[in-house]
Amino acid sequence: MSRQEAAKASLVGSFADTFDAIVTNVSKVIQGKSEVTRLALVCLASEGHLLLEDVPGVGKTTLAKALARSFDLDCRRIQFTPDLLPSDVTGTSVYDRATSTFSFRPGPVFANVVLGDEINRASPKTQSALLEAMQEGQVTVDNVTHFLPSPFLVIATQNPVEHEGTYPLPESQLDRFLLRIRMGYPDRNAEVEMLDVYGRNALPEDLPVVAGEGAIPAMVDLANQIHVATAIKGYIVDLASATRDHPALSLGMSPRAALAVQRAARAYAASESREYVIPDDVKALLGPVVEHRLMLSPEAVVSGVELPEVLAEVLRSVPVPTGRGGI
Repeated sequence: MSRQEAAKASLVGSFADTFDAIVTNVSKVIQGKSEVTRLALVCLASEGHLLLEDVPGVGKTTLAKALARSFDLDCRRIQFTPDLLPSDVTGTSVYDRATSTFSFRPGPVFANVVLGDEINRASPKTQSALLEAMQEGQVTVDNVTHFLPSPFLVIATQNPVEHEGTYPLPESQLDRFLLRIRMGYPDRNAEVEMLDVYGRNALPEDLPVVAGEGAIPAMVDLANQIHVATAIKGYIVDLASATRDHPALSLGMSPRAALAVQRAARAYAASESREYVIPDDVKALLGPVVEHRLMLSPEAVVSGVELPEVLAEVLRSVPVPTGRGGI
C-alpha cells in the first residue's frame, strides 16, 4: 500500500469513527433509532436535505437538535402553519427611520440546521420559499441575494397526507430532499429505556459536542473521494431505467435521482470504513433516496400497489455486479 493509499484509509477510518461517536451521542436522548441517525448523517455528509415523515411525537425534533448539538451547530425551528408567509421563513427588509434606509432582517432559515416542522401544513407558496435555499444555499429578498451559512441542512418533518389540513408536497419540492425516511415507533426495550432516560431530564442541549463545525466539510470532501466502480455506476443506471419502464410507475428515477443515489452511497460506504462503494450500499439506500421521487400509475393506485413493493421488484429484476467489477 502506497503512502497516499494509507493516508486515505486512515481518513476513512476517522470518518467512520466520527459517525459511530455521533450515533452513540444521539442515542443518549433518542433510543432505538441508530439507523435513522446514520441515514441523517449520510445526508449531512452528502450535502443533502432530509425529509422525516411520521406522526407527531416519535422524536423528529429531538433528532435534529441532537445532531446540531453533536457538531456544535446553530439550529432553528420553523413551525409551518397555513398562515405562515414566505418572509417568515427567509426574512424581510425593515425600514430604519434613523438612517432612512431599509435593512435586511434574516429569517430563521439562516442557520446551520433548519428544522421545518410539519412542512406540509403550510401553503404551497410558503413551501416554495425553501426551494432556492435548499438548492442554491441562498435566498433573494427585494432583488438582493443573501448567502446562507455553511454547512446548511434542512430537516423537514411531514405528517401523513391523509391527516386533515395538509398540503401534499409538489414533486419539485420533494426532489430537493436527498433522503426521505420514516422514524417509526421504538421497540419495547427502547421505549422502556426512553422512559428511564427522560425521567432524568436528558435533553439534546445537554449533549457533549463530539465534532466541531469544521469536521463536516472534511467529511463531505472525503465522501466525494470514495471510489465508485464503472460496474456500480452501470448498476445505478440500470436501476433507474427499470423504474422508468416499470408498468406500475408513471414517473421513474430522473438523472438527478441517480446522482443522488451515488452521492449517498459514497457517504454510506465511508461510514462503513470502506474506500469504495459496493452493491449493498446502493440496495440499502435505494428506498430512502428514491421512493419519494417516484409516482405510481393510476392503475397501480387502484390496485393497492405500494412503492416499497415496486422497488423490491426492481431490485430483483436488475442483475447485481459481482467480482472485482462490482468494486
